[in-house]
Amino acid sequence: MERWKNALAASEWMPWLIIGLAAFLRFFLLGMKPPHFDEGINGWFVDQMVKTSFYKYDPTNYHGPLHFYVLLLSQTLFGRNLWALRLPVVLVSISCVWLTLKFEPFVGQTVSRLAALAMALSPGFVFYGRYSIHEVWLVLFTMLFFYGLFGLWKSGTANYLWCAGMGVTGMILSKETYILHIGCAAIAAGVCYVSNYFSKLDDPRPATQTWNYVDLAVVIGTGIALIVFFYSGTFFHWNGIKGLYQAYLPWFRTGSEGHGHEKPWYYWLALISHYELPVLAGLLLCIFALRFKAMSLRYLAIYSVGTLIAYSIVKYKTPWCIISFIWPFLFIFGALVPTAPLRFAAVTYRWCALLLFGLLAYTVYYAQTNKWSATYDHMWPYALILGTALLLVTLRSPEMIKLLASILICWSLGHCIWLNYFRCTTDTEPYVYVQTYNDIYKFTDPVLQLAHSDPRAYQLVGHIIRASPYPLPWMLDDFGRVGYYEKNNMPDKVDGDFLLVQQDKITAVEAKLHDSYYTFPVTIRPYQDPSKAYFSARIFKSFFPGQWPDFTEAVPAPTPSPSPAK
Repeated sequence: MERWKNALAASEWMPWLIIGLAAFLRFFLLGMKPPHFDEGINGWFVDQMVKTSFYKYDPTNYHGPLHFYVLLLSQTLFGRNLWALRLPVVLVSISCVWLTLKFEPFVGQTVSRLAALAMALSPGFVFYGRYSIHEVWLVLFTMLFFYGLFGLWKSGTANYLWCAGMGVTGMILSKETYILHIGCAAIAAGVCYVSNYFSKLDDPRPATQTWNYVDLAVVIGTGIALIVFFYSGTFFHWNGIKGLYQAYLPWFRTGSEGHGHEKPWYYWLALISHYELPVLAGLLLCIFALRFKAMSLRYLAIYSVGTLIAYSIVKYKTPWCIISFIWPFLFIFGALVPTAPLRFAAVTYRWCALLLFGLLAYTVYYAQTNKWSATYDHMWPYALILGTALLLVTLRSPEMIKLLASILICWSLGHCIWLNYFRCTTDTEPYVYVQTYNDIYKFTDPVLQLAHSDPRAYQLVGHIIRASPYPLPWMLDDFGRVGYYEKNNMPDKVDGDFLLVQQDKITAVEAKLHDSYYTFPVTIRPYQDPSKAYFSARIFKSFFPGQWPDFTEAVPAPTPSPSPAK
């Protein structure tokens, strides 16, 4: 077994097995969950680009233009469908795993492969790697930026200069939060420099740089050209360039106020302890960052803790942002194996045990006095305390730390499968956030099936009378006669071939209907009032065999007869 394990570790097939596993988990049943609210908005933006020929960047939208142009290409090649909408992000997510393996010259083979395997199986990286959102792009380009930085430190060639430059360019083109990552990277550089005075690095000085100022000018010029090209709407919307700085006023306001997505500061710790145990192990190992002699690992440990603190300070928190800053912890998790054995004096263990026991007692006391319920968001203190104790014990033995790493990887795989293929629309899962219910297919399937069998159905008249109807505007955008009415708006003629009406508007709508309809309740997503679907009995009769219409023309109340004269 030992000989087989060593042969497999040295084999060049191992990276491909990791990438193949990552691809399988991300492609398998890709369309099993309905489009998310944000996916519907992103898809709708792409539909507008087809009409206007460019993406009009809005600084209050907080999202860069690159994602939309790639989605436009994907939908042009493969059609307007959910698979084509998600394909680019799936490929980018797999590329992140591949790029993790490319860090081998800087962190070592064992660290890079363990980190790549943990990313391939991570419940969060798989779950949000199957969504058509911007965060995965930010992860890829941030990793490319760091890959270039480490390459410049180690070898100083122009190739790594290009990686760093294009990484920053891609970050700017992806999402406005790039500035937070660059700021944390700069602070981490200073902290890492100071740490060298306390514990010497093996590579404290950068290599001699072989690139020149011409190379630097070309890289900067290319980056600026790409930024101008995309933010200007391919030269059709020059005001979009102003959005590069105009976005930060509303962004800081949203980040400080929350706007309905405010979460407590420990929100990320709660998610990590619930879903991402390898990340939790990497976070705890950062306590021993001064033991790392490789500059890249120590720098990643400092940077990762810094970004976690920064994201915790921001009140506006949505769960998919977690993948933007937890990826460095996976490298620290990979460093578990080469770090062992790590032993301390007996008195150190006694003091640590006393401290951890005190923290555990205080946590139990605080939970009882504040009546904390036993939910996922209240388990993180126990996970941190018990995890630290377990790490101190297992780091004493290389065999024990390998066993611990194996258990965490297997646990991560099991949780990944459970979340992504059995509970991907269950709103009690913290990662499943404002996810569209499968209930939406009850409304869209009859319409789409009728149109696929008879293209004339694309001219059906539809009324969506409800607030926040996404992702329906993208799902039904091929139907040219569908109207969307929010607040107090109403079509002049309420009767249509199909309708979706918000609960509080049902009475007003039914008072104006004259045709017969099949009806049933529909709930699009959580935190939203339910709706009622109406399908014309004349057109959709075949979808409701043997069933009488649920609604017929409203009969006006008779006018009361005048009272007889005395």
